Amino acid sequence: MRTLRHVPTGLALVPALVLALAACGQTEEGGSRTLPEPTGSWAVESLTTGGRTLHAPGTARLDLAEHEATGNYGCNGFKAAVAFAGTSAVTVTPGATTAMACENMEFETEFAKLFKGRLTIDRGPDRLTLKTADGSTIAMTPKPPDADAPLTVTQWTVDSLISGASVSSVPAEAAGKAWFTLAADGAASGVLGCNRFSAKAAVEGATLTFGPVTSTRMACEGPAGEVERTLTELFGSGPLTWEIQGQALTLTAADGKGLTAKAASAAE
Repeated sequence: MRTLRHVPTGLALVPALVLALAACGQTEEGGSRTLPEPTGSWAVESLTTGGRTLHAPGTARLDLAEHEATGNYGCNGFKAAVAFAGTSAVTVTPGATTAMACENMEFETEFAKLFKGRLTIDRGPDRLTLKTADGSTIAMTPKPPDADAPLTVTQWTVDSLISGASVSSVPAEAAGKAWFTLAADGAASGVLGCNRFSAKAAVEGATLTFGPVTSTRMACEGPAGEVERTLTELFGSGPLTWEIQGQALTLTAADGKGLTAKAASAAE
């Protein structure tokens, strides 16, 4: 006859408790995974609003830091102030945005409408969802941050002009015509809008200063001429604060005027 051995109740519960805790930390594939923190770089997958699902273009992203958010609606870039309530909610105050005419403006407009005010945060094992008070959502997956392009030996194409809190895209007729590069030895060159230019430039910490600009002397009319005059004035205004995030460069003068430019290609 088999003898049943008595096991104390507390000890019998320990293996079951260990198994239960282990199961909570595993995915269906059996690997453990922790819930993501809200801060970080996110690729926007889709929006749900008004009973519709809008799928994001591949360039839509959101970078969440402790007090600031930056990102791209799909074509236009934006900034916002954020205030987290732990990991369960965030309050968004929209800031500056570019104003380019883009192909998928429906998605951009809805993204901008949803990403403001108080949003609750749903943290899944491999995604983050922001929810508005009416139940609309912004669904995102983790995205490694883009490596910053180098300031020098990069061709920068001017895509917008800054005037204080206002950021305006370069007029369509002048798009892609203004660009510049900074060589490792400090030589700057490029096109201001229609005339080619060259200058010496000096980088000291977070400031970039252009010396006297020498350029060709073609008569420049229309939007390209307006961009050229703006850039000529900016480059001659003294030290410019520079900042690079991913493939985007921002130059800002002391009076709040400036530009944004995208890394087009490495300069030869």
